[in-house]
Amino acid sequence: MASWLLWLIVVFTIMTVGKGKQNVRQVCHFNDLKGLTSFKAGIHVDTSSRLAKWVGHGCCSWEGITCNETTGRVTGIRLPGFISTNDLVFQSQMRGLLSPSITLVSCLEVIDLGGLIGLAGRIPPSIGLRLPNLRKLYLYGNKLIGPVPDSIGKLSKLEELHLYENRLSGSLPSTMGNLKNLNQLLLYSNELAGTIPDAFTNLTNIVQMDLHSNILTGHIPERIGEMQVLEKLDLSKNLLTGKIPLSLANLNSISELYLDTNHLEGEIPFPSSFGQLSSLGFLRLDDNHLTGRIPASFGNMVSLQRVSLANNKFEGVIPSSLGNLSALKELYLSGNLLSGQIPESVGQLSQLIMFNVSHNQIQGPLPHELSSLENLQTLDLSFNHLNLISFPQWLAELPSLSRIYCARCGIQGEIPDFLRATPSPIQELDLSSNHLTGSLPAWLGRLTQLYKLNFSRNSLASRIPVSVRNLQYLGVLDLHSNKLTGPLNNVFQIGNAFPDGSLTYIDLSDNYFSTGIVQAGVGSQTGIRYLNLSHNFLEGRVATSIGRLKSLQTLDLSCNKLGFNLPEALANVSSLEKLKLQKNHFTGRIPVGFLKLKRLKELDLSDNLLSGEIPAGKPLTDFPRSSYSGNKGLCGKPLSPCKVKGLLLVEEPLKPC
Repeated sequence: MASWLLWLIVVFTIMTVGKGKQNVRQVCHFNDLKGLTSFKAGIHVDTSSRLAKWVGHGCCSWEGITCNETTGRVTGIRLPGFISTNDLVFQSQMRGLLSPSITLVSCLEVIDLGGLIGLAGRIPPSIGLRLPNLRKLYLYGNKLIGPVPDSIGKLSKLEELHLYENRLSGSLPSTMGNLKNLNQLLLYSNELAGTIPDAFTNLTNIVQMDLHSNILTGHIPERIGEMQVLEKLDLSKNLLTGKIPLSLANLNSISELYLDTNHLEGEIPFPSSFGQLSSLGFLRLDDNHLTGRIPASFGNMVSLQRVSLANNKFEGVIPSSLGNLSALKELYLSGNLLSGQIPESVGQLSQLIMFNVSHNQIQGPLPHELSSLENLQTLDLSFNHLNLISFPQWLAELPSLSRIYCARCGIQGEIPDFLRATPSPIQELDLSSNHLTGSLPAWLGRLTQLYKLNFSRNSLASRIPVSVRNLQYLGVLDLHSNKLTGPLNNVFQIGNAFPDGSLTYIDLSDNYFSTGIVQAGVGSQTGIRYLNLSHNFLEGRVATSIGRLKSLQTLDLSCNKLGFNLPEALANVSSLEKLKLQKNHFTGRIPVGFLKLKRLKELDLSDNLLSGEIPAGKPLTDFPRSSYSGNKGLCGKPLSPCKVKGLLLVEEPLKPC
């Protein structure tokens, strides 16, 4: 009998607790309900329709809301922009203002409103006073403005703070240094200004700190090396000044260090002893004002995989110790004052796929040891003092090399035949600013994977071979400043046998081309953005097909012998930003349709035979007189007014090119 009564008591207790939990889920705490409904009221567009399901008083059953099973209080708001299902991932949006009443939901541990794109307003100033249990705050990828509140430093339990990709401004509050449990601080891509508070070095549990792409100034905190568990530090793309702190060498856990694109000065202070920064795999110090030599001790950081020291003022030789970096895959040293020869030890970097030493003072000869770089895909030796005379055949035999940049390397003679068949198909080839002579070889059409071809500033003298029509992936063609002749037909028929043209950039200026302009826009190459045919001998009219180049941003046909009326079809190229047609023989009036070119920033129609009144209105009337000078009968703003209808005002005589 006693056991029977005990069993009834247990059943009754379970039923009571179950009903209690059910009631907890059915009725929302008053403050939670008010805070959530205020948030919902501030949103006027929700493409996911999640908020439309927030009805009744049982907020714990609403989508995106989690509650404490015992107290019934709301502990989580999870409404991220990216929604994952078993079948797909899609981007949702919410547009509206972030209600400050969200802080009424005082037991919140997680707020995830990241990536909603259209969420505007400010971070509630009282957030740190009202939400003492908050551990994760995700408001990234929105349109939030204003400062990061000082009170955020009161969130003593905060572990992750993601506010990146907003429009936050003001300075970083030093109170954030009190967040002892913080391990992720992501504030990048905002408009935050001022200095990095020294108090940030108190964040001894932080693993990832990313402040890049703001307008931060001042020095990097001297004690930054005390953040011993820091694995990723990104302060790039700011306005930081001063020297790199010595204490950085004490960051034993760091694997990613990005200080590039600032105004940092002085020498690289690390590593100062063996074993420092032993975990560092990715280092970017490029685009600063750093000086001195590349430390020989760099060779001790054996975990390095990617290093960029480009665009500084480093001098001296490339240290041979870099050959010890057996894991190195990418090395960028361009844009410095480095001299001497490339060390033979570079040939030991068996994992290297990218090597860029362009724009230095490197001398030849090239070490034959580079022929051991079996994984090298991109090599840029441009603009040094190499004076190679001939292109090294062993270079073309590297098994993985597909991007070759040897501009102004002193190469003479004809384009070497061995480039027609390389172990890895050539994708990018730049031999510009050398002393190349002879013809453009017919075998160029065999380079079917070619995307970029630059033979500009040489002495090549031939027609463009028909075979180039086979280059279906060609995106950049630069042959300017040679002695090339004949028609342009083959250029505008590149890839015509394929449905989607890939050409975006064409520069054939400063040659001897005479015909073929009528082919522009005829074929499949309608995605051209830059077209420069200036300083040639082109004659005839510009065909209406040029209006099919809907992506065109720059068109330069200046200094030719083109005539007839200006092509009215250009009025349809709404993307046009630069139009240079000066020093030709164009006649007639300026088409009224040119008023539709609202993006036009630069216009030059000078030294033609244009007449009549310049169409009144923007953007045409905003350009200076020099844009229209040298046309005998042109009048109207910004030139002299048209005094009598039909009367042509004499301007400057036509100037020769």
